Amino acid sequence: MAAEPAADVERMEFQLALRRRGISDQAVLRAMDEVPREHFVAAALAESAYADQALPIACGQTISQPYVVAFMTEQLDVEPQHRVLEVGAGSGYQAAVLSRLARDVVSIERYRTLADAARARLKTLGYANVTIIAGDGFAGAPAQAPFDRIIVTAAAEEVPDTLVGQLAEGGKMILPLGPRDGTQHIVKLTKTAGGLARQNLIAVRFVPLLPGQAREL
Repeated sequence: MAAEPAADVERMEFQLALRRRGISDQAVLRAMDEVPREHFVAAALAESAYADQALPIACGQTISQPYVVAFMTEQLDVEPQHRVLEVGAGSGYQAAVLSRLARDVVSIERYRTLADAARARLKTLGYANVTIIAGDGFAGAPAQAPFDRIIVTAAAEEVPDTLVGQLAEGGKMILPLGPRDGTQHIVKLTKTAGGLARQNLIAVRFVPLLPGQAREL
């Protein structure tokens, strides 16, 4: 019996690691399996693409570790008819995973270099239901609002009111919340007629969510 290719073994171990850490939603596991993570990291780091660790990308940013991507995606509870806003496109990896679950994904990135690269990468890989916008994440995407789900992939010190305003009633938002140099937690917010229901989840460490669009190209 022929040995399985190393890449196949790596992907199987990747899936098993997510399951062992508690990811159980089959649609999320399938999306994580379908998206080729090696295309979203620097070529020099491709061999580490499926390791459960954050990796550096351009502009001093990072691609989150696979478990955190899967955890946040699972907690977001995306359904096929949903429109999702992502704040912090980075390399486009989280948006690609979301695109396998949602009808449409709009992703904002403050660094034009990252936005342009993510847009080109997603187009090449065939993720046609993702729109990448270079802009201010705190401003959201009012022209496309409201959104059924919002995910923020950088840590805010307070819940951004503008983003809450772009969330549909009954919608959910997932974001890391906490001070830059202190304890941060992933928080799930559900928008109801009476306000926001909040649930604190796991402790994390994310790069900070910064206002405005970066000056560098």
